[in-house]
Amino acid sequence: MKNSRKEKIKDFFRPHRLGFHILLAIGITLVIAITTLFLLGIYTDHGKEIEMPNFIGKDANQLVSDSLSDDFIIEVTESIFDKKMPPGSVLKQDPHPHEMVKKGRKVYLTIASDLPPKIKMPQLIDVSLRQAEIMLKAKGLELGSVIYKASPYENVVLEQLYRGRSISPETEISMGESITLVVGRDIESMMLDSLTQIVTEP
Repeated sequence: MKNSRKEKIKDFFRPHRLGFHILLAIGITLVIAITTLFLLGIYTDHGKEIEMPNFIGKDANQLVSDSLSDDFIIEVTESIFDKKMPPGSVLKQDPHPHEMVKKGRKVYLTIASDLPPKIKMPQLIDVSLRQAEIMLKAKGLELGSVIYKASPYENVVLEQLYRGRSISPETEISMGESITLVVGRDIESMMLDSLTQIVTEP
């Protein structure tokens, strides 16, 4: 009796029987369904949008290995001198912080350079003090001390100095440096200022 059952079961699973083909079709269908669901899950996750972190102020080199950058491809595209920020820190990013983006998106960073760029010294002689200050700012230079000198040319720049020495126009200089200006002042105004200072001194 037992042998008869075994024979029937073996016969059921033989390739020429219908049962075998039914089970084979069910097995193949299950494999295809599971594989499709798995691939669909990967595709859906790949296209999922996430919020872009704020990288501004962070160290660009650290971002490469930092967990915040795991979902993105970090690429430094530009460096700009900014004396207020540590060298290598992120100044700008694209896409901007908090934008919704897809995983794997490239993030383009502008970082702070460790060396100030070289610029050419502008010609400030014979322009007004106010105009000279505007020109210095436009070049990324700072106005240092203003030394007044007796001259008929009131508030006009007579000399431009860098570290105590005269500096000629077109001379290369590092951005962010301080420039001293010698400015003309009417002699009567200078004498009046001196007298006022003497009177007000305790």
